[in-house]
Amino acid sequence: MNPGYPSCTVAVAIRKISYLSACLLLCATVAVTSLAQTPSRASYSSPLLESSPESVGMSPERLERIDRMLREAVDEQQIPGAVALVARKGKIVFLRAYGMSDHQTQRALRTDDIFRIASQTKAITSTAVMMLWEEGHFQLDDPISNWIPEFKDTGVLKTFDKDSVTWTTEPVKTPITIRHLLTHTSGLGYGVIDGDDRFKKMYAKAGVTDLFTTEPVTIGESVRKLAKLPLHHHPGEKFTYSEGLDVLGYFIEIVSGMTFEAFLKERLFEPLGMHDTGFYQPASKASRLVSVQTKKDGEWVRFPVTFYDPDYPIKGAKTFFSGGAGLSSTAKDYATFLQMYLNKGELNGVRILSRTTIDTMMHNQTGDLFGGVDKHYGLAFGVVTEEGQARGGLGSPGTFDWGGYFNTQYFADPQENVIGVLMKQTQQIGEPTGWKARQLIGQAIDD
Repeated sequence: MNPGYPSCTVAVAIRKISYLSACLLLCATVAVTSLAQTPSRASYSSPLLESSPESVGMSPERLERIDRMLREAVDEQQIPGAVALVARKGKIVFLRAYGMSDHQTQRALRTDDIFRIASQTKAITSTAVMMLWEEGHFQLDDPISNWIPEFKDTGVLKTFDKDSVTWTTEPVKTPITIRHLLTHTSGLGYGVIDGDDRFKKMYAKAGVTDLFTTEPVTIGESVRKLAKLPLHHHPGEKFTYSEGLDVLGYFIEIVSGMTFEAFLKERLFEPLGMHDTGFYQPASKASRLVSVQTKKDGEWVRFPVTFYDPDYPIKGAKTFFSGGAGLSSTAKDYATFLQMYLNKGELNGVRILSRTTIDTMMHNQTGDLFGGVDKHYGLAFGVVTEEGQARGGLGSPGTFDWGGYFNTQYFADPQENVIGVLMKQTQQIGEPTGWKARQLIGQAIDD
């Protein structure tokens, strides 16, 4: 017997164990790294910081026109209050608050107050979808039924009986795809705010949760109910504003293995420093939530409970993560998100998306289905065309924008590297501050 054999065998065994341990450690490291956002070696921008207008080619005197306009709007009771933010070239040059957060308590608005951003959530959900797309989990034209099988039997509404709220359908010509859901061309509707009463009744009967709730409902439960209902039209044939981004919130949970809330916090909000953005706010921030207000007998009052409780971000079960409308945020947090886009997917050295992905997202994804010539529709953004620039007041071609149910607006102009965010919280109020602010931001460029 070779006396060295046992020790040799032990040595080999030890090397094998060490190699296996190293492999396991490497795999674990890769797994963790794959969940985190990557550093950007191409560029390194700083977080949004305040600076003088002159330093980025904007006129302080002309920015004061925004101040006067908003003061007048509050004085004339067009709005109860607002927070306005203007940034250029990665610097905040205008951030001010006006009016009251709540007339009942007489609390004045502050620049760091938190607003329900409603449909401005859609751009964030779309971003999350494209982050997973970049990792190779799916293609945009894959059927959503590959992940949510309840959509396999979806049909288009054929007949409807309003008394019994029953219907018949015809088979879809093409399955609903991820792209259809991103672009509101899936044929899905929007329940309680749908323009077609038939769909309001069907969604209500099925128990689909629209927009916001304080009830103990999950997005998965609601989406699975939604999948069993008829479509407005065949996928890809029309633009119908819908709960498609809610479906994608649930899709993100399935693909990532995380709750949608956790995914956004870990993969997007924390890397970008958006610490006040989320579906629900903790008790420590509840006092910063701006009240939803409306007018009654010429006075500002809190909007009452209707199909939702306006205080949903700070009370109730806090389990419904609506990808189409559920988030609340601050003006600065949302501007931070937009600056990442103007930086072609990077902020503070962290890469969220590739510039090539953003180019795809901003291209016309719906042909002429969106309607009009001033804008086309990308992946959850309206995008200004050359005709839109010629109209005036919308920005340069490529400017992307949207708004929210509670009267919030934003735009970001890549050519001029300008961001405008206007946060208000009203219902059933028509007023002009949105278009005025955007027009006045454009005229303040002075370089």
